[in-house]
Amino acid sequence: MGLDGGGGAAVFWRWWTAGTTSAVGSAVGAVALPLTALTVLDASAFEMGVIAAAAYVAWIVIGLPAGVIVQRLPMRTVQVAADLARAAAIVSVPVAWWLDELTIAQLVIVALVTSFANVLFDVANATFLPSIVSKEQLQSRNSLTSGTHATTQLGGPSVGGLVVQVLGAVPTLLVDAVSYLVSALLLRTLPERRPETPGHQPPMREMIREGRRFVVRHPVMGPCMWAATAVNTVCGAQHALYALYLVRELHAEPGLVGLLLAVEGVGTLVGAASTSRLTARFGTARTLVGSGFVVVAGALVIPLGDGWPGFVAFAVGNVVFAGGVVVLSVVTRTYRQLASPPELLSRVMATVRFVSWGAIPVGGLAAGVIAGLLGARATLLIFVAAAVCVPLVLLASPIRRLRDLTDHQGSEESPGAQGVPIT
Repeated sequence: MGLDGGGGAAVFWRWWTAGTTSAVGSAVGAVALPLTALTVLDASAFEMGVIAAAAYVAWIVIGLPAGVIVQRLPMRTVQVAADLARAAAIVSVPVAWWLDELTIAQLVIVALVTSFANVLFDVANATFLPSIVSKEQLQSRNSLTSGTHATTQLGGPSVGGLVVQVLGAVPTLLVDAVSYLVSALLLRTLPERRPETPGHQPPMREMIREGRRFVVRHPVMGPCMWAATAVNTVCGAQHALYALYLVRELHAEPGLVGLLLAVEGVGTLVGAASTSRLTARFGTARTLVGSGFVVVAGALVIPLGDGWPGFVAFAVGNVVFAGGVVVLSVVTRTYRQLASPPELLSRVMATVRFVSWGAIPVGGLAAGVIAGLLGARATLLIFVAAAVCVPLVLLASPIRRLRDLTDHQGSEESPGAQGVPIT
């Protein structure tokens, strides 16, 4: 249950400030790390794919146990520990560089450490939010969070690209490390929260199975999860290839790379700002399906053209793709937070992210292999096929007949019939 009144608002804004601070640093680091691999270590397409995959592979390894871990541990403590681990990992890169010991292997290890910390942080963070805001505020707070992410994505990469051009890629990573430390200090001031759990704690395997069964058998959450999986497969390819495509095929300078990556934030900001209006006018289900088609259009435009037309196509496609993705994300995340029983919420979040975010390293690694044979542009076009699966999955489900996701009368009965408690 969310907090009401001024005290709850103060807690939310401190939580929001912590997340915003680390997001700014991460946006800068998202430019600096791949440019470190490309410009300092002359990474190949395959090595870029491995680094991108390592940044998300933890969702495959501990994505499901993370829901149980977060349910059993204090959520604030989990988030603070994750911030400190990420800061330490990032700091190791400039230290190794100054000692002339930096290698691709270390960048992969750093990506792995931050990946595991990200999993625990994100599950705890998504579970923490419903405990500090009311149910009526959830969609607006989720939209605000996505809008803030858009702003950091808009400013962070462009600033990162400029700082890289002035200081170099490796020293710029220190901005990311400092942001995690500031986030940890702010989160430390929040009240501790634990998810609501029954008195008896069954074995971890049984708890994981219960959360997975709830999501997979849910007539609305299940299709939404598979649609998100298709989206994240495309995102994995993009994370692996964007810097490579811009630097090696469009011959962009670091400052322009940062600027072009930053335009994603425009799409995210537009999507976040318009989600509530779209869902109010068309309904959450119809908005969800429409966002799927927007995702396809954006993915198709991104790798078109050469020279300045190529830069324009990349920017426009990036804006359109990001806008569709954030609408899909806000709508489905809010629905999960509202429709999941409180004692299952952390496991529902972990299950969805295990499957959908687990597709990111798969997409990144596959893209790295394919790009080594066909080039980055051809590979990005191939992954448009995965984007097409997003609206197809939604249209093949009961969602196609709904105006709002909550209109499905069986949405809370079907999983319960399989032995999962519904409250």
